[in-house]
Amino acid sequence: MAANPENTSRGLLQVNTVNIQNNFPIQNARVSIRYREDPGRIIEQVETNSSGQTAQVSLPAPPAALSLEPGTARPYAEYDILVEAPGFVPLEIDGTEILADSTAIQPAALTPIGAGEPAEDPVVIPEHTLYGSYPPKIAEPEIKPVNESGEIVLSRVVVPQTIVVHDGVPTDGSAPNYYVPYRDYIKNVACSEIYSTWPQASITANVLAIMSFTLNRVYTEWYRNQGYDFTITSSTAFDHKWIYGRNLFESISRVVDEIFDSYLSRPDVRQPILTQYCDGRQVSCPGWMTQWGSCSLGEEGYSPIEIIRYFYGDTMYVNTAEQISGIPASWPGYELTVGSRGDKVRQMQEQLDAIASVYSAIPRVTPDGIYGRQTEEAVREFQSIFGLPQSGIVDFATWYKISHIYVGITRIAELV
Repeated sequence: MAANPENTSRGLLQVNTVNIQNNFPIQNARVSIRYREDPGRIIEQVETNSSGQTAQVSLPAPPAALSLEPGTARPYAEYDILVEAPGFVPLEIDGTEILADSTAIQPAALTPIGAGEPAEDPVVIPEHTLYGSYPPKIAEPEIKPVNESGEIVLSRVVVPQTIVVHDGVPTDGSAPNYYVPYRDYIKNVACSEIYSTWPQASITANVLAIMSFTLNRVYTEWYRNQGYDFTITSSTAFDHKWIYGRNLFESISRVVDEIFDSYLSRPDVRQPILTQYCDGRQVSCPGWMTQWGSCSLGEEGYSPIEIIRYFYGDTMYVNTAEQISGIPASWPGYELTVGSRGDKVRQMQEQLDAIASVYSAIPRVTPDGIYGRQTEEAVREFQSIFGLPQSGIVDFATWYKISHIYVGITRIAELV
């Protein structure tokens, strides 16, 4: 493009629109895309389908090589988006990040006209933490003391339904709190702190560190025990960078969906390890993982646990949470496929059919406890809409994604 001739590669962008009140998809929303450095010209204009999603739009981006090693050039392109739909307040999103050879998913939650005050300001996505300048993490012990009365309030590690994110430093009383589903929080942080172009092993190692750190905050009730009313902050000096309204990347999202019940442990330590890290370029942090170092190790063929142990030591291992909160039914422990029968199939069918009543592209299914071809086709369409491999098989990631979407559109979470 004339505005930036260095953007010689391409990345994909898909915009997903929902009603902010009920998470229902919004059909026929008009999405206008502008290159941020040339805001006066619309370069693409698309509409959403019955699932509230646009087609994937190919957009110029800098070469992928820029995001695979530290440097001074920004490795992603920035775009501004305007989403308009009849009956809804227009939503402007500034700074959506597009990386070469990656699929970016930009969520857009629209407010119905008359349902509240229109947003005064657009959603503004600041620079990625690996490119911009952010405060370094203030070091803490990786294992919190448990001898102080009342410090540990949970008896086991539980994946929470919701993370309450304080969008500022802990002492900033004017900063808002946001209630964010756990998986969405982890995806947001990972997309804010690493690049989707990295090897999958590197992405997985970083996601494990983010989840373990977050679950330590949950398990120890770290901020609530200091008198605060939130789980975690968005300040890089204290926690991780979470950015309201930012776009996600499909490659990172899929990793989170596959392992979101995992965290990092050490022998004879009950709490998840507070796995701190730094970028390794602007900030050094001996004894912690460096993000750029994890990318290099992934490119060398290291596995996720080998990357983790390279930085944190050989005693670290991957553990699984004992409970996942806010779900209608737990994963059966085996895949559901054509020919499967029983209560777990029926539970899944009931949830999937409820979703199909809102996402009309998904074929309706009869909850009869028999996994037939009709159920397989409905599962395959669900996977297509929600960014999962289209296998037609209900594996761990698909089971919990169905539960996640079902809870979101039925508000069952308010009753559990």
